[in-house]
Amino acid sequence: MKVTICIGSACHLKGSREIIKEMQDLVAARGVKDKVDLNGAFCSGNCVKEGVCVTVDGTLFSLKPEDCSEFFEKEIAGRL
Repeated sequence: MKVTICIGSACHLKGSREIIKEMQDLVAARGVKDKVDLNGAFCSGNCVKEGVCVTVDGTLFSLKPEDCSEFFEKEIAGRL
């Protein structure tokens, strides 16, 4: 599964760094490093969204740092 987190200027200001750290921790804690490919990318082109642009296997989401754990359980762990 490919998970891409936008690290462009707008998403950086919205908390992409916190989301990256939290995702890395969740992937490690769940022992799914071999199943989840975390990536960063510059500008996903959806800067008007409230949160950080995150794609999971090509599907775009808008994610806030405080929702990272719930998002991981539903959209990542729930698909494995």
